[in-house]
Amino acid sequence: MDASVTRGRVRRLLPPVTAALATAALLVGCSGSGAPTAHAPARADVAAPRKAEAPRRADGGGLQADYERVIKDVLSSVVQIDAANSLGSGVVYDAQGHIVTNAHVVGGENTFKVSTATGGGAIGAKLVAAYPEQDLAVIKLDAVPKGLRPARFGDSSKVEMGQIVLAMGSPLGLSSSVTQGIVSATGRTVTESRAGGGTGATIGNMVQTSAAINPGNSGGALVNLDSEIIGIPTLAATDPDMGGSAAPGIGFAIPVSMVRTVADQIIKSGKVTDSGRAALGVTGRTVVDSGYRPAGVAIVEVKGGGAADKAGLRAGDIITRLGETEIGTITSLSEALAAAKPGQTVQVTYSRGGSVRTATVTLGEI
Repeated sequence: MDASVTRGRVRRLLPPVTAALATAALLVGCSGSGAPTAHAPARADVAAPRKAEAPRRADGGGLQADYERVIKDVLSSVVQIDAANSLGSGVVYDAQGHIVTNAHVVGGENTFKVSTATGGGAIGAKLVAAYPEQDLAVIKLDAVPKGLRPARFGDSSKVEMGQIVLAMGSPLGLSSSVTQGIVSATGRTVTESRAGGGTGATIGNMVQTSAAINPGNSGGALVNLDSEIIGIPTLAATDPDMGGSAAPGIGFAIPVSMVRTVADQIIKSGKVTDSGRAALGVTGRTVVDSGYRPAGVAIVEVKGGGAADKAGLRAGDIITRLGETEIGTITSLSEALAAAKPGQTVQVTYSRGGSVRTATVTLGEI
């Protein structure tokens, strides 16, 4: 079944963000074993000697100590962003006061109030640039407060299923909040709605996590136990069979590799000059069959000199497959392209005038 994408606007709170998945799973709770069995007390003369317990560390030791260390290391690099009628989160990117966040956090605003962990009042900030295609943006503080500490960013190639992670941000306006979970999966491709201020971005290679991601967490930090940012929490799934309510434990973060790629270009050039995103160079729409089921993507316009144009595709053609991926909707086409690379050669299956044809296409770049 398909997961739906919805948003609701709450005054001064970042609206919920949801992901459209290729498939969604329902989870059920597990109960414990049967009722306990009573035992007669052992006789004193045959009782086994009691095993001595290992001494406990005053701080809880082990995992708890790791959590406390990571929170101390990283939380001071996570900020709260007030963008007119909504709140979101951001991560201190460098010592010059650049903050990376989601494009849907900044919306159409150009000026913001940022609350940092250094204390004091909110600091003004201005938009450097937003890149809605990847739902990322960079803003810059008007003044860099003393003690502002940039976050440390990790390596996306080392992110693995089962890793323990912490999500840090300002859910529901509660600044400096932390939740915990694991990396549930990597390499997910999800699509965000345009409703309620969403960017409509289709984002590939996202990190799926069980750490709670609530309205206001967007733009914050997903952190490993080495105190490294491995992603920017962005989306939380909803279950259409539950009336569009949140699907617990299914959230998504933009991988740090893409965060760094986009942020570095924005800081250097004021815009993204090399997206790394594959494109066909067409404008399309979903078409349905006689049973009103999605049946492909009709090309409405072909960009001159683009990948599709060079391969001989034209307006009116209906794309039904990209490589090995069946294409039924414009969303499925966007997701297939998000998983591909510019310069990659793929076979496109399409229909023209009732006949099925194929074309070999060298993908371009957004």
